[in-house]
Order: sequence, then structure tokens, then C-alpha cells
Amino acid sequence: MGVAVFAFIVIFLLFGSAGLILFYREAMLQRIASVTSGRGERKPKGIVSTIHQTGLSLSVVVEQFEKVMPKNERDISSARQKLIRAGFRGESAIKILQGSKLFVPVVLCAILLVTGAWRFSSFLFLVAAGIGYLAPDMWLRRRVVLRQRRIRRGLPDVLDLMIICVEAGLSLDQATIRTSQELRLAQPDLSDELGVVVLEQAAGKPRAEAWKGLADRTDVDSIRNLVSVLVQAEKFGTSIARTLRIHSDTLRTERRQQIEEQAAKTTVKLVFPLVLFIFPSIFLVTLGPAMIKMSQFFHNFK
Repeated sequence: MGVAVFAFIVIFLLFGSAGLILFYREAMLQRIASVTSGRGERKPKGIVSTIHQTGLSLSVVVEQFEKVMPKNERDISSARQKLIRAGFRGESAIKILQGSKLFVPVVLCAILLVTGAWRFSSFLFLVAAGIGYLAPDMWLRRRVVLRQRRIRRGLPDVLDLMIICVEAGLSLDQATIRTSQELRLAQPDLSDELGVVVLEQAAGKPRAEAWKGLADRTDVDSIRNLVSVLVQAEKFGTSIARTLRIHSDTLRTERRQQIEEQAAKTTVKLVFPLVLFIFPSIFLVTLGPAMIKMSQFFHNFK
């Protein structure tokens, strides 16, 4: 037990020292930049500042772990695409993800070493390393699914506001800007994606390519259908408002049909708990007293 405690203290001191050194280096560079620029940044105080500084130091430490990981361009490209679909577009996101695949297994193995759970089986170290390596990818995949679900649910509301803006006399580009500003609190994910579309168009990218980039970033079927509809409407000169209204009604109809389908499946899904849990209890309550009476009767009969 003493060896485990000593090993934990050494690992904790190493990680803590690395984090402090890297964090204070970043803080020193920020102070130098603020002095040379003549203006300092206002930072939150108290516990908020402590949490912010801890998060920065941990992210820096995890980024340093990324240098040890082997790099494969195809895997990095796939991971970067997943990060974009999850809403993480920062340059350090891929470094944090790659570094966490080495940082999390080390932390889990250290926890096993400190708690003494490794005494039950040394195989737990291999299990902890595997879980720690796969956990960041599983977490990222879950974030992508949740974000796509939020985008799919909020798309009809966004289309309704765009319809109102277009029918009020705004162009499609101006309606996109207005919608991204107005729904920033109600639909932050879609507003963020629409803001990227606006920025790409302002940078000179054609409208069709900017909207196709939206479909590629989100990877949502309803967004892809919307982009194809908008491209066709622009190509053939049909009414944008009418096209958006029809697509919005179609999305709501599909959502209603999906809910009805899920409700219809509940009767089939209830069969398994009924057979496994409810029916045995009913049989025990109804037939149990009769079986007891019958066993007593045959016992007395003998």
C-alpha cells in the first residue's frame, strides 16, 4: 500500500508541476502582451477565475500529450470532421482530442493503482487503458448525435423565421443573417452554422457552395434536402418563400409520422417486460395460494 501511495504522489506531482509550468508560461506571455499593447484584459474573479485557469492548464497539459500520440492523416481528418460536426472548430480541438486518448488511460490506471483495485486482477490495467483510449471517441460521437438531433428539431422554427423575413421583402442572404441573429438563444447550433454560411458568403464563396458546406458540416438529412431545394429554387427561379414553407411543412409532417411510429412500436416493446416481469408476478399471486392448499391437502391425505 505504501508503494501505491508513493507512486500516486509522484505521478500527481509530475502532472501538477507540468501543468503549473505550462500555465504560468502562458500567463506570463499574456501579461507581457497586455503590457506591450497598453491595455489589460479584464478577467473573472473568484471561483470562476480558478475554474477558468484550471481548464486552461488542463487543456495545455492534454495538448502536450498529443505530441506523443502517433499521427495518421486519415484518422486526423476523420476526427477533425467529427469535431466540426460536434461544434468544435478551434485549432486546438484536434490536439486536445488526440492528447486525451493518452491522458485519460493514464489517469484511470493511476486511480486503479491508488485505490488498490488492481490487486483483484492485473487485467484491470488493460481494461482501464482500453476504456480510457475509447472514451474520448465515444464522448465525441455522443456529442455529434445530440447536436444533430437539436439541429433536426430546430430546423422548422428556423425556416418559419426565414419565411417571415423573405415575405417581408428581405433577400435570402439578409434573411439568413437576421435568422442567425434572432435565434441565437433559442437555436444556438443552427444559428452558429448559419453564421458560418454568412461569413463564407461575405468572403466571396458562392451561395450554393456555402449552403452545401452547411450540409457537409452538419451531416443531417433534412439539411441536405433543404440545400438541394434551395439550389434548385435558385437555378429555376421559383419562389424562395413558397419553397421554404413547403419544406417546413414536410419536416413537421415527417416529425409527426416518426412520433406516431414510435408510439405504435410501444405495444410490441411492452411484450418483453410483460412476459419477463409482470406475468410471473401475476402467476405467483394467483396460483401460489392454490398450490400451497393443494400441497397441504396431499400431505394430509398421505
